[in-house]
Amino acid sequence: MRAFVAGIEAVSFQRTDRESAYAWMTDVLARFRYRSCSRADKGVLRRYLAKVTGLSRAQVARCIRQFLASGRIEDRRGAPAVPFVRRYTDEDVRLLAEMDALHGTLSGTTTRKLCERAYRVHGDVRFVRLAGISNGHLYNLRRHKTYEARRGVFDKSRPVKVAIGERRRPHPAGQPGFVRVDSVHQGDWDGIKGVYLINAVDEVTQFQAVFAVEHISEAYLLPVLSAMMDAFPFVIRGFHSDNGAEFINHKVAALLEMRHEQTKSRSRKTTDNALVESKNASTVRKYLGYSHIPQHCASLVNAFTVEVLSPYLNFHRPCHFPTEYVDKKGRMRKRYRYEDMMTPYEKLRSLPEVQRFLKPGLTLEKLETIAFACSDNEAAQHLNQARATLFQTISQSQPRAA
Repeated sequence: MRAFVAGIEAVSFQRTDRESAYAWMTDVLARFRYRSCSRADKGVLRRYLAKVTGLSRAQVARCIRQFLASGRIEDRRGAPAVPFVRRYTDEDVRLLAEMDALHGTLSGTTTRKLCERAYRVHGDVRFVRLAGISNGHLYNLRRHKTYEARRGVFDKSRPVKVAIGERRRPHPAGQPGFVRVDSVHQGDWDGIKGVYLINAVDEVTQFQAVFAVEHISEAYLLPVLSAMMDAFPFVIRGFHSDNGAEFINHKVAALLEMRHEQTKSRSRKTTDNALVESKNASTVRKYLGYSHIPQHCASLVNAFTVEVLSPYLNFHRPCHFPTEYVDKKGRMRKRYRYEDMMTPYEKLRSLPEVQRFLKPGLTLEKLETIAFACSDNEAAQHLNQARATLFQTISQSQPRAA
């Protein structure tokens, strides 16, 4: 044994389970009468056990103490006598998975706000613990095995000088009614154009109105713009778009010039229309995707966006709102705080003297009725069902290949 321990050649042993290793150590210590060995022999035995089992010196010492005390070595590991209290249960993890499935796995802060609103606004006691979850731990729960068990050519713009609209960014001064507008094309299929989506977002409240048209020609676009003005609960004061010809033309200018100021984005100023561009990705593309939708389905898509999608976005989906501050260098900065997250309707309601911005005959009580007609989760469930029905209808309307 001394020669084996003193050997410098590396020796590899096949890994075995802990119970077999402990049984072998017990047999060795008993066979060599460890209790009656001299100090030098005990050292040889310790090194021998460590070399064969691969255990550390401290682990071998603990095993020997156990052998001396009870005559055997066994695995005493187990659950702690006083474990840490688990705050979030498997039911909370499943509830979070259900929430993400309903709303499409939004960002952590948005999901936190939805959980908080489900408990404090809509009175759903199931969310009593998730209402106070931290952002980091929410992502930890999303990696939980229970959660995982619960849960698919751009053309460059050509600059053209058109003397319609003022080339600047709007300045709403905290007043609602200054909308950002953009069009989203729903893909081509063998050279055939799909539907076009018109997305309009208010800069201050982030109220949103989405419409679908077959073409973006004037015959289709002008009625949609008129309907868009009526879709917002407040008076429209400004109309801002990029330099696309669908909005920068004389007929649209004639429609807007009587009541609204028309502005357009500046060259190399990507932030001028960044709000609606971000909404294109986070809302329009999220719920309607990128795949081709035939033009003859524009009326079906428009009914979905006007009757289901827009109310959900305005009354049930929280948004980030920035808090502006001046840094040490005197530059204006924006900070997005969790405390400032709210739905567009809640943002509108929080504005001072909000009643003077609303359209004649419209009151906060009427908007309150719409906001609390259903909970956030019920609205999301209705949205998912309507979307599934919409795409099923679109799929059935597609001509089948021979």
